[in-house]
Amino acid sequence: MAKKSNEIKLSVSNLAQIREGSVSFGDFTLIVGAQASGKSLFLQMLKLIVDRHQIYETLELHAYDWGGKFENLLNMYFGESMSGIWKSDTSVTWEGKNYNSKAILARQGAKASKEESMFYIPAQRVVTMSQGFPRPFSSFEVGDPYVLKSFSETMRVLMEKESANNGQENIFPKTGKMSKAIREQLDSGIFHGASIELDKSSGRKRFLLRIGESRLPFMTWSAGQKEFMPLLLSLYHLIPSGNIPKKENIDWVVIEEPEMGLHPKAIQTVMLLALQLIQRGYKVVISTHSPVLLELVWVINNLKQYKASGDELFDLFNIPKNPEVRKIFQTSIVEKTFNTWYFQREKDGVYIRDISALDAGSDNPDMANWGGLSEFASRAVDIISKLAAHAEK
Repeated sequence: MAKKSNEIKLSVSNLAQIREGSVSFGDFTLIVGAQASGKSLFLQMLKLIVDRHQIYETLELHAYDWGGKFENLLNMYFGESMSGIWKSDTSVTWEGKNYNSKAILARQGAKASKEESMFYIPAQRVVTMSQGFPRPFSSFEVGDPYVLKSFSETMRVLMEKESANNGQENIFPKTGKMSKAIREQLDSGIFHGASIELDKSSGRKRFLLRIGESRLPFMTWSAGQKEFMPLLLSLYHLIPSGNIPKKENIDWVVIEEPEMGLHPKAIQTVMLLALQLIQRGYKVVISTHSPVLLELVWVINNLKQYKASGDELFDLFNIPKNPEVRKIFQTSIVEKTFNTWYFQREKDGVYIRDISALDAGSDNPDMANWGGLSEFASRAVDIISKLAAHAEK
């Protein structure tokens, strides 16, 4: 697929298990691949390149000291004993500029702003919740990944501000946070009539799930509700109240495995929220093991080809037509670019392949099987089709 004018690229070689490859980012980028294929390391490297000055200031604020040594920085950022991901022949190129260890460590040219430009939602987000409330940065071990600690701290500060500024205890549903149509989808797909409250009665803030007269602590929630809670707080952070379309300074949103713990209907709601983020001006990057997200991109690519209006997506999501949601769908069809990349494991390492066409009829098995996510379903259909054909003889 040809690079569009609004696409930007990260290329790596010999980084951890990744042998070679590049990802050109559209407005909405999916990254697929088996476990331990380097997807998270690739995305964390992207975050390190884009936000390194803000990362350094945050680490120093919390008394981290890497002594100017690159291997120490890698261990503090990626996690304990992770410095080995960088080899003598590792190459990382971002927007045509090569970033070796010296370039990454360099403090020259640091932005005056301390704000991050990429908001990173890690796969392990549920562990950021301790007794029903986001953990502070300092509560994590030194060797825990930076993106996990930073995400948790951002959510904690957000909730502290929400509580201090207005004293409201109702977290969901909450007027002024997302549109009514989106809130209804969240309720239908995830909370099923329950509400979330910020409880302060015990002397320690915590989220409680209210169902009728019952108020349930976090550990009794369903797995899906636990997994979605950090995502909900992320949306409150990224979607400001009023007419402000997006969080100032933040241009990128990375979400690792948004499908974790969620029913397919709830996953559809997350996809709707992702489309809203790109409609508001963010570039969204998602790593996933769910074929449902690829099915969405496949449909959108075909709607683009047939110059459809976008109203067809109401049928796909099985939701009532709504002017605000229609704007989200139309923007996706007309204005936004959608890319899909496969981290393919081979004998000598992982290679990054462009499967953006998602052509099920392609001679290329990686393309036809959508990076392995539709392979099982395809085999199942083939088996039953052969049995049916034999029975008819």
